[in-house]
Formats: sequence, structure tokens, C-alpha cells
Amino acid sequence: MVASTLKDYFSLLKPSVMSLAIFTAFCGFLLAPGKIHFVEAVISLCCVAVGAGGAGVLNMWYEWDLDAQMSRTKKRPIPRQAIDPKEALALGLTLSGFSVVLLGLASNYFAAFLLAFTIFFYGVVYTMCLKPRTPQNIVIGGIAGAFPPVIGWLIVSSEFSWTPTLMFFLIFFWTPVHFWALALYQVDEYSKVNIPMLPTLVGKKKTAEHMFIYAIATVFVSLLLFFMELFSFFYFLGALVLGGYLLIKTWRVWKKDLQESSKLFVYTILYLFLLFLLMLVDHWLFY
Repeated sequence: MVASTLKDYFSLLKPSVMSLAIFTAFCGFLLAPGKIHFVEAVISLCCVAVGAGGAGVLNMWYEWDLDAQMSRTKKRPIPRQAIDPKEALALGLTLSGFSVVLLGLASNYFAAFLLAFTIFFYGVVYTMCLKPRTPQNIVIGGIAGAFPPVIGWLIVSSEFSWTPTLMFFLIFFWTPVHFWALALYQVDEYSKVNIPMLPTLVGKKKTAEHMFIYAIATVFVSLLLFFMELFSFFYFLGALVLGGYLLIKTWRVWKKDLQESSKLFVYTILYLFLLFLLMLVDHWLFY
């Protein structure tokens, strides 16, 4: 065993992957009508972050043997023997359970239940059941990544509306574009460990075509937030520019250069971050 460090334990939480989920939960929290005490807000949002991290740990624990075979992931703490798999499992379960219980006590049981369901869906349904068995793993598994803004909303308000619903579908349709862009330039890695990502089964060109369809759906939902009068014309212009560029980059990958998938992958992260930030700015300025 290699000596473990605090950095190793932190990287088990998959902070780079989970940061967007935490940010979208924060956006749902700020956009929801109603007010809660500052301390309750801080504890609740920390619970979401800890729950997301716990799900990341469980994912790394279950896939550590596959991670050891892929150049992109072989330096993660468990494959390089900095952390024992059993220790990682105990940490993931502890963080997940703690975050759900504390959120239920600090906020409400509905938000806590949804957090528990999200962790279960990501850790069990997606990681253990879908990812090794079907090329639609990312599509169905996207449900887990789409729930954080809904959880953030429910922490503040029991008054449900179209806003968290459309935020859910926005992330749901965005997810295949984002992860298939990664899969396109990591296709050999996934083939090596027999993970049935879409490019390994139908080819890169067909995958890029599917990505473009999901990109259209993503942009459509983002604009629907304006047409349903949930955000102002300021948001509409920003969403139009961001979405238009997403469509252009996805089209280029499909029709011209599959090698640009790595750049598209980076842009999808920026796109979602800027779009949700745009919602916050629009809400602050006009509502």
C-alpha cells in the first residue's frame, strides 16, 4: 500500500465531476421562492455536497478495478493502492447516510428522500446496473445528475413549479452530449475494459449524430424557460448565444471533425455553468 494523504481522500469525492451538481443545486436553492434561516441553508447545501461526494466515492469503489486498466483513471487513489477499497466503501456509505439524515433534520424529509434516491440511482442503478450493460447508460443515468437543482429547490420551498422541472430536463438532455463527447476521444479506453459506451457499439459518427439530437433538445428546453415566462429577455439572449454555440460545436463534431470532441467536452461544462449562472443573474436583476 502507498501512504494515503488528505488529497487522496478528497479526490475520492470526485470534486471536479460533482462540482457542477453542487452548483446546480445551489442555483435551484437560490431560485426557489421562500426564505430559510442562514444556518439551515448552509447545513442543507453542505449536505448536498457531502451526499454528492459520497456518491462519487461509491462510484470509485465499485469501478476501481476498471479504473486501474484505463490511463485516464489509473492514478486514482484506489487503483494506485493509496486507499483500500473496503475503506473507500465505508467512507462512501458513511458520507451518503450522514448527508441524508442531516438534511432531513436540517431541512425537510422530501429533500432528504430525493437526495437518498439520487445517491442510490447514481451508485447502484447507474454504476452497478446500467454502465456495464447498456449503451444507454448515460441517457438513463442522467436522471441522477438532473436532480440536484430540484433538491436545492425543495430545501427552500414546497411550492413546486415548472422552473425546477425544466432545470431537471435541461440537465437530463445535456448529459449525453457531455459524456458522449468524452467517450468519443476515450473510445479505445472504454473498449479495453468492455464498457458498452455508445461509440464502442455504433461507431463515432452515429454517436455524434445522437449527440446533435440531444443538443437540440437541450437548447429547446433552455429557451422554453423564457417562453414560459420564467425568465426575462436578458436570459433568452444569453441562452440563445450559449445554445447556438453548443449546436455549432456539436454539428462540427458530427459533420466535420470527430477530433474536436475533446473541445466540445470542455465547452459542455462551461455551457451548463454559464447557463445556470445566467438564470441567477436574470433572477437577481428582474425578479
